[in-house]
Formats: sequence, C-alpha cells, structure tokens
Amino acid sequence: MAFLTVLARTALFRAALCAIMVFALHPAAGAEETALRRLDTSDESRGWNAVGRLNMGKRSFCTGALIAPNLVLTAAHCLFDSRSGARIKTEDIEFLAGWRNGRAAAYRGVKRAVAHPEYVYGGGDKLTRVAYDLALLQLDQPIRMASIHPFETDLTPHKGDEVGVVSYAKDRSEAPSLQEVCHVIGLEDLLLVLSCNVDFGSSGAPIFSIRNGVARVVSVVSSKADYGGASVALGTSLQGPLQSLRATLDAENSPFQKADPALRNLETGAGTSAKFLTP
Repeated sequence: MAFLTVLARTALFRAALCAIMVFALHPAAGAEETALRRLDTSDESRGWNAVGRLNMGKRSFCTGALIAPNLVLTAAHCLFDSRSGARIKTEDIEFLAGWRNGRAAAYRGVKRAVAHPEYVYGGGDKLTRVAYDLALLQLDQPIRMASIHPFETDLTPHKGDEVGVVSYAKDRSEAPSLQEVCHVIGLEDLLLVLSCNVDFGSSGAPIFSIRNGVARVVSVVSSKADYGGASVALGTSLQGPLQSLRATLDAENSPFQKADPALRNLETGAGTSAKFLTP
C-alpha cells in the first residue's frame, strides 16, 4: 500500500511539475532572476565565507555550508562515489571554507559524516530520494573565526518566494558564485522546485532566504531537472529532515555508536519524464 502511495504521489507530482514548468518558462510579471556573480575578492565574499567547497576524495567536489562551528550541511549523495556507489571515506573529505582562487579562509577535515536515515543512494523513487538528500558533516575541529559566521536555518519558503544560492560548480570551482535572486516555483511535501542556476559541483549548495538583512538556509541543492530544454533545480526542505539528521548524528556520537548501515536495495518506483542530473 505504501509503495502504491509513492507511485500515486510521484504521478501527481510529475503532472504538477509539468504545470510548474509553464510558470518557469513564463514567469509572472516582476519575477526576474539575477545572473550568477563570482565572488572573487574578500569584499565580495564578506558574509559568505561559511559556504565552502567540499573536496570528496580526489575525483569530485560538492558545496557545503556551516550551520554550526563544527557542522557542515550538504547533500547526502555527495557522500557516495558516483562510479562505484561506495561511501567515500570520511578521512578523504575536506571542507574549504570560503575557498577562493587557491586559498581558503579555513581548512578542516571531517570527523564524522551521516546521511539522512531515509536516504538510499541509487535506490527508490527519484523524487522521494531528492526529498531526503541531506547530510551533516562533523568537522575535526570547530571553525571559530571573526570572518566566518555559521548560518541559521529557517522554515520552508512559499511558492513564489525569492531565494538565493551560493555555490561552486564546474568551470567555476575556484571561487563561489552568488545568485542573489531566484524563485521557488513549486513545492511538494519535502521537495522544492527552484529557478536557481546550478550545475555539477553545486550539490549541497545552500539555498537562502533573506529576512531583515539576515541570510538563512532554507534548502539544499540536490539535483537539476531538464524539462523540454528548460532547467530547474530541485532542493530538499529542511523542515523535519534536518531534525531527523541531527538525531542521527547525535546517535552516532553516543557511546553506543553503530556502524554505518549497509546500502539498502528498494524496489524502484515508477519512471518520470524528467531527466535528473546530479549537480
């Protein structure tokens, strides 16, 4: 019954996402997106140094953001080797806070990395997988610097809200880029559809809302989807999943720590007309 429910929800969301694409291709009056702006100087990067590049072994990188002096929020799929599907060794992950043109504001190794307990790499329905694509990395040492302030998190934004994103990606891996304004163009439970500009390497990038001049993380980039030649970004809501993720990390830190669970093979859900690409 649960599996049928997932199939039904996927079909409904697929139809809704097609409708959302009409909005994406023909946005409402005044709904203008800003271009990506590379943050090359210390002045341009001021306030954004808690976003960093995550080197995942020697072959790949993602984007992550500090949400506490010793915690980096990113996407769960970043923890897996895209070729083999194996977990990347924790000791092979490095967080480069504020990485810009060959230097970082702070360099840290990772002590522990946990994915959301409902996330299954390479298994299950794609849309459901995106909804739980969150991971927390516990750094080997906290970052306590005047120039680096961890971001607060916030509630899920509403459809039509303005958001922004800071990310690294292919062809712009040496400095972060800021898109000050993009939009939430659809919501489905724990999944956000966004007009933000993302690419390979943007996985785990923080999606921000800005209230009273303060940037707060409201989502994390999981994937991009291609509909009829138009690209949308898919993000994971933090409400609920982040609380579960913190509980998982707390359990990992307890004296009764368990080994990482083995990858679970779940029956794959119905196909989707979307072409999913992992940034």
